Amino acid sequence: MATLDIPAPVTRPNVLLIMCDQLRGDCLGFAGHPDVKTPYLDSLAAQGTFFEHAYSACPTCVPARATLFTGQTPAHHGRVGYEDGVSWDFPHMLPQEFSDAGYQTACVGKLHVHPPRLSCGFQTLKLHDGYLGCYQGSDIPHWMHQDVHDDYLHFLRHELGPDADIDSTGPECNSWVYHPWIYEERLHPTNWVADETIRFLETRDRTRPFFAMASFVRPHPPLDAPRSYFDLYNERELREPAQGDWDDLEATERDGMIPASVHGCRDAQLRHEALAGYYAAITHVDHQVGRLISALKRDGTFNDTIIVFLSDHGEMLFDHSLWRKLLPYEGAAHIPLFIRMGTHLGDFPAHRSESVVELMDVMPTLLDLCGIEIPEDVDGASLANDVRVGTRLDRALLHGEHAFTVEQSHQYLVSDHDKYIWFSQTGREQYFDLAHDPREEHDLIDDPTCQERMSYLRRQLIAELDGREEGFVQNGRLVAGQPVVNVLAHPLAPRQR
Repeated sequence: MATLDIPAPVTRPNVLLIMCDQLRGDCLGFAGHPDVKTPYLDSLAAQGTFFEHAYSACPTCVPARATLFTGQTPAHHGRVGYEDGVSWDFPHMLPQEFSDAGYQTACVGKLHVHPPRLSCGFQTLKLHDGYLGCYQGSDIPHWMHQDVHDDYLHFLRHELGPDADIDSTGPECNSWVYHPWIYEERLHPTNWVADETIRFLETRDRTRPFFAMASFVRPHPPLDAPRSYFDLYNERELREPAQGDWDDLEATERDGMIPASVHGCRDAQLRHEALAGYYAAITHVDHQVGRLISALKRDGTFNDTIIVFLSDHGEMLFDHSLWRKLLPYEGAAHIPLFIRMGTHLGDFPAHRSESVVELMDVMPTLLDLCGIEIPEDVDGASLANDVRVGTRLDRALLHGEHAFTVEQSHQYLVSDHDKYIWFSQTGREQYFDLAHDPREEHDLIDDPTCQERMSYLRRQLIAELDGREEGFVQNGRLVAGQPVVNVLAHPLAPRQR
């Protein structure tokens, strides 16, 4: 009888990057949230390095994902606001670096790149970006239409027939309205991402390490978690959203009957249902992450794998009477980020890190941990020493920004204890003492004891923006009201790492 030639074990680390869309930095049990239950994510976070001060520098889907994949600042890769339909032509992207290094690469779920189905270096791609209006029209090439390019939608219609759609449950993709998933739970996109990721893990090439990205669309609306998850929260008293001395309650009264309004919701019951629906979506994702953990353990590779969990940005979730993302406040800009190293990879101390970090740091960190050369055009810093031995990253301030409307376009600087915000169209400034006011309920911009610190931060922002094409700085001063630019015509050069 012939004997089987079994491949030798792969010695390089595997990487499983688990990403959520629109998950707040505080919405994990491990992060101390009083209501949200995330037992599987908590277990991973407790065994790894949990970054307490992790941010999204440009907190909407497209620019945040460009930052993650390039390791560059928004001003360097050029996406300083949200704009669909702009081609991704970056010379170095995270999955391509792993592919070039001999890894088998796969992504399941959301990419949100253009053109759709651009591989970005992934050798296997099972795509579902959620509802994207720019790929729903009749004026685009046939192959770009979501009816054609979306793998999950093809799966759903194969199961249920041609009339099934990703918004069949009802609520729209930016709404605070909740309605339970109307089909079997196994057909939900959250389950589908886990199913397809597990299938990749089961059928992958065993002679190579893998880099796999499980990219969940939820908890980004529509808020449509299965009823069993919603019931975990709807009858409970939930923590009220943050309320500050600077909130614009009149805007909520004016706009709060529009389900996708950035100014929130006027109706207390609908707000409660939205909170319950959002938390339900997170627990639903958490349970599917539990399935991924089980798959790795069955496979025998759980402790040979680096597991990273993060989000592209957060959700205001009615904090300060606001809804959706984009803004510089903690609800939208602060993200969860932890790295769990498999025990076979070495002895790594589990700890909470005080380093101020951002999505651009993920690419150099993973390349460093896997022994892959970091491209010269990367701006982010490797967090590998923090993961290995707990050495804090030497970064005092992090710069973030987002171009959008007159009301919302902003620049911000954040440290491990405070935050300065400048709204680039109106000139409004805000300052928060995050160490004593983590929910940003007290705007200290007029506090005389804070003026010296704010002057320093203002000077730092001027230095950051000097020479930008928008003309934010003139004669050494911040100038408000310059034309809004979502994609820079002349992206900045890489920074010194």
